[in-house]
Amino acid sequence: MDFDINPEQQQLADAIRRWSEKDYGFEQRKHIIESDVGVSDAAWQAMAELGLMALAVPEEQGGFNGSALDMMVVMQELGRGLVIEPFLAHAVGVEFLKLAGSHTAWLEQAAAGEKKIACALGEKHARYDLFDITTQAHAENNTYRLQGEKSVVLHGAQADYLIVSARTAGSDRDKSGISLFAIAADTKGITRKDYRTNDGMRAATISFGNVIVPADALLGELHQGWHLIDQASDYGVVLLCAEALGAMESLTQATLEYLKTRQQFGVPIGKFQALQHRMAEMLMQLEQARSLVMLAAVKVASTDPEERRRTVSAAKARIGMAAKFIGQQAVQMHGGMGVTNELPAPHYFKRLSMIELSFGDTDHHLARFIAQPGFKQAA
Repeated sequence: MDFDINPEQQQLADAIRRWSEKDYGFEQRKHIIESDVGVSDAAWQAMAELGLMALAVPEEQGGFNGSALDMMVVMQELGRGLVIEPFLAHAVGVEFLKLAGSHTAWLEQAAAGEKKIACALGEKHARYDLFDITTQAHAENNTYRLQGEKSVVLHGAQADYLIVSARTAGSDRDKSGISLFAIAADTKGITRKDYRTNDGMRAATISFGNVIVPADALLGELHQGWHLIDQASDYGVVLLCAEALGAMESLTQATLEYLKTRQQFGVPIGKFQALQHRMAEMLMQLEQARSLVMLAAVKVASTDPEERRRTVSAAKARIGMAAKFIGQQAVQMHGGMGVTNELPAPHYFKRLSMIELSFGDTDHHLARFIAQPGFKQAA
């Protein structure tokens, strides 16, 4: 596989890096985290001006129709810069709208950065099983009435639009009978409890108390929402893995620089062979993870859902293992400073730890990988 990005992708990556280093440095990020809203309108506008919001949107709606590989380049740079803006949630929301082929006006607003999208899919009892849904939607006189609660909705309180999963038929854990709805976040009956997560991001608990939405809020086909959830969430996994790559690259580089400057017994500690071995292993873990993430970015658009699930889960599991190893080694080699908030290193480790737990942890994706027919046949 060719690991080199093309000139256009490199130009975009360079532009994002210049912006993050100049206008979204470590101190600016700390101020944003400590603010009441936890995000920056100025940063969001700057990202929109760079074309990030429009990258994955179809050309017909004012976008660039970018691929998952294009988005991977973006997410790596955002991960490298520890950017906490709601881009991931927004990008997954755009993918839902693209797959459903509806709500084109929303896509136009998303491309311009005028509106933000979040995905309210998970519920507190369901763990990583997005098909385990108790939120109900009942058809009534050309409308739908929604009742239920969604948990840990990434940037749910900062969004203007919500993609919501609800059960319209079947039992709680049935994959059939799930429907998706595109709903304005300020619709009457919706309440959002916003909070900061351990890595500085924002999430929300969103309650739907007899929320009435028109029939055209339905996203895709009635009762057939699972295949959209399955596909769009895999897309989100790939983006999340790409962000982890960027974070691991920066953390590895920061650790190497620290080993070159921190002295003990009159020499840089990077001279010690045991620490050199650790650094070499960190680099190996990073490159192994990169290989699988690039493969997943190619295969996430596969027409074979089993192939898509297999490669995406392999990438997420490998990222989880690499993130844990690199994060722990970096903190240990930074010594006591590795657990303070004064250096970027522990912030990278926190973000990597949350990435490992998002969209399914390592154990979840290992089990999913093993469950695919291709694995059983090969065994």
